[in-house]
Amino acid sequence: MSAVLVGCGGGSGGSGGAQVIDPQRSATLSWNAPASRENGEGLAMGELKGYVIHYGQSQDSLSQQVEISDASVMDYTIGGLSEGEWYFSVQVVDTNGLKSAPSQLVSKII
Repeated sequence: MSAVLVGCGGGSGGSGGAQVIDPQRSATLSWNAPASRENGEGLAMGELKGYVIHYGQSQDSLSQQVEISDASVMDYTIGGLSEGEWYFSVQVVDTNGLKSAPSQLVSKII
């Protein structure tokens, strides 16, 4: 699975509630659900529980995270970021709680 950093507009980030996000202090990530497990076995959407976004200002220590418990959500906006370079990675979680390897890092300078 790979994560993509896309335009940085405001939005609800899939939370369903209205929230105001400063586009200058946010990053929007999008990804595609994997079609197979790391061992090559097929993986149906019904086997996915959600995603975990890890992020931080050090590529060696992504100390913050957001858990998304809806596997149909494949984009999320993280707001409230301070100035500097931010790094992001996404993991998929299956219905058994197993997590994939993290995606490749993407970054954004705020």
